[in-house]
Amino acid sequence: MSSQRLRLRVAACLDARRTGDRLSQAVDLFLIALISLNVVAIVAESVPSLSRANRSAFDVFERFSVAVFTVEYLLRIWSAPDSQDTRFSDTTMGRLRFALTPAAIVDLLAIAPYYLSMFFGMDLRFLRVIRLLRVFKLTRYSATVQMILSVFRAEASAFIASFALMLVLLVLASSGIYLIEHQVQPDKFGSIPAAMWWAMATLTTVGYGDTIPITALGKFFGGCITLIGVGMVALPAGILASSFSEQLRRQRETYSSHIASALSDGVVDAEEAKALEDLRQRLGIDTEEAAQLLREFQREHPGHCPHCHRSLLAQPADQRAALRQL
Repeated sequence: MSSQRLRLRVAACLDARRTGDRLSQAVDLFLIALISLNVVAIVAESVPSLSRANRSAFDVFERFSVAVFTVEYLLRIWSAPDSQDTRFSDTTMGRLRFALTPAAIVDLLAIAPYYLSMFFGMDLRFLRVIRLLRVFKLTRYSATVQMILSVFRAEASAFIASFALMLVLLVLASSGIYLIEHQVQPDKFGSIPAAMWWAMATLTTVGYGDTIPITALGKFFGGCITLIGVGMVALPAGILASSFSEQLRRQRETYSSHIASALSDGVVDAEEAKALEDLRQRLGIDTEEAAQLLREFQREHPGHCPHCHRSLLAQPADQRAALRQL
């Protein structure tokens, strides 16, 4: 096998959530299981009795995990030009661009503490916490998580604006309560930075109760800040819910458009059925929802193709079976 073909095959195997490729699916399952076991091991290792009794087992498993993740990281860098993402098509610059992506940085952080500890004296507790970053490697295997990340990217400006407004309110609330309460409670509201703890707990409606105003004006001011905080905390949640709903709508439209394309000639052959199934899995659409989208399309275009007007019912048996499997 040539180097080009080998690199293309490696890229295909490391393509997360790739359907129809048993080796790629086996690699995904192996990495998901290894990442999950790493999280369990890191949590269990924090228990002193378990750590002492199984020190050698934890060390062996850590070395094995680092070896696997290192090979995975290097193979992802090496095969990046042959991935489906055209941003990395250039051999040299494509690999550099891939290395700077958030997913690649997480992969690097998953193994970096182990190698750094070989050359520098580092706090083991710090290393344990950094190793927990490996759980973020699971994000590339979940369509839902990918959708949430895309929502954050799409609404980044709105989130920044809402958090900036929250910061302004935090400063105003802490300044106001400082002016009202600092003379009667100098130990709790002696400065604006000290008052920010109360303002943060009040604006986020957490209300720890360890720092509270005692004057009538302070209580009134605190009540107003609480009411404002209810609305402010709901603002980012509303943005997230709205954008998430929009992403779901776009995914359904994408899948529906591919259904229409597959039915453009009046039949759905096995290759088109497989392509639709691959798309369904990549988009994270469950089988029931996919079947519902197909039924909706058939209701909107009863019996005939919208392009060539051929009957959708007059299909060979194998094509009807392929269509029913969507």
